[in-house]
Amino acid sequence: MKIRRILATAVAAAVTTPVVFLSAAPAFADNKPAAPAQTQNEQPSLEQLKQAVTAAQTAYDIAVIAYDKSQKAIDELDKAEHPLQVALAGVKKAAEQAATDKTTADQAVVDAQAKLDAATTDEEKAAAQTALDEAKAKAETAATAKTTADANVTKANKDIEDERVNLLKKTGEAGKAKEAALKTLDAAKKALADAEAEEGEEEPGEDCVPEPKFTTVVHGLPEKVVAGTTVNFTLRVTNGTDKKMDEVYPYAAVHAFDEKGLKELDEYLDLEWSTAANSKWEDVDPGESLFVGSLNAKSSVDVKLRLKLDAKTPAGQGAAFVAGDYWNENESCGGTPDLEYYEFAILAKGSNPGKVDDAKGQKGNTNTTGQGGTSTTPVNGGTTGSTNGSLAKTGSNDAVPQIALAGAAAVALGAGAMFVVRRRKAGSNA
Repeated sequence: MKIRRILATAVAAAVTTPVVFLSAAPAFADNKPAAPAQTQNEQPSLEQLKQAVTAAQTAYDIAVIAYDKSQKAIDELDKAEHPLQVALAGVKKAAEQAATDKTTADQAVVDAQAKLDAATTDEEKAAAQTALDEAKAKAETAATAKTTADANVTKANKDIEDERVNLLKKTGEAGKAKEAALKTLDAAKKALADAEAEEGEEEPGEDCVPEPKFTTVVHGLPEKVVAGTTVNFTLRVTNGTDKKMDEVYPYAAVHAFDEKGLKELDEYLDLEWSTAANSKWEDVDPGESLFVGSLNAKSSVDVKLRLKLDAKTPAGQGAAFVAGDYWNENESCGGTPDLEYYEFAILAKGSNPGKVDDAKGQKGNTNTTGQGGTSTTPVNGGTTGSTNGSLAKTGSNDAVPQIALAGAAAVALGAGAMFVVRRRKAGSNA
């Protein structure tokens, strides 16, 4: 499968992500072109990959510098000129002096006590007692100073060890960051190398183009569908050009909201398809296209579609989206200019739909004229990226604007993105 994978993925994102609708609404309401969105399957350009390598290299260089800086900080911590080592040396010196002062003070107490013991007269005894009291006071002060100085040494040593632990932790983190940055850099370089190798394998060619004479039209889809029932309808794919299309890929998807437009109902919907050549019913994958083989000039092929609604499906509003791409052996390619959608009401189980007509198609517009109505304000995809429609008030229900926005967002994200896809060699995937 070739170019359709990109459109199908973009449309699937547009019709299954309410955030896309809501973010797209102001752009369409103001009649301004919406900025193109990148889908998961879009590949970055060579320039983007080169920028990624540059960014990864810068990140790695920064990580290496941070790691080396952490290692150097550990080495610097044990040097005498480090501030913490200078502080430790200072408090050690103070502690040594305090110890000396305490020893001197303690000796003074011993000497004073000896004089008191040797005194014989009352006058000598009184003087000796005074000297002893003063020596004891100084000794007590010296002991307190020594205790404080010893505590300062303990704290200074702890500060150094705490800093060592902190630096080792930072170094470990820096090492992990360095390893992660290197892995990212290697991955970025590999992605760039692979892309450059793939670019070298490509053959020059023109971009895929919109083909107005290539159409996808739904027939037989009722404008009202009752929960718990199955409806059959047809997607007619027409090659109105004068040339054969070698590979044709139609796209079909359904999407629905409840009556208030708040809850998606896709889990209750099941879309299947088959063709005359393959009568077996198969599930339609919203992220993929269908393949119907080649299509001769001025001819059509019908794809049978079957929509099953679970009996528990809440009442609401739905839409079927259709588009198509083609790919030729000479590598020319293109697709339908617009992604069209067909609105239908979902009625609760057991409801009587009354007289039912076919749902009428909308070509990517954001205006609605009630259930199954036709708008005269198209929003075209293609190469123009035009968003001429505006979000209009509707007389049906709250879900209709959501469905309309789904169509507009699908055109902006899908149909417009398809035409910038470069052709690749036959047999390769886009």
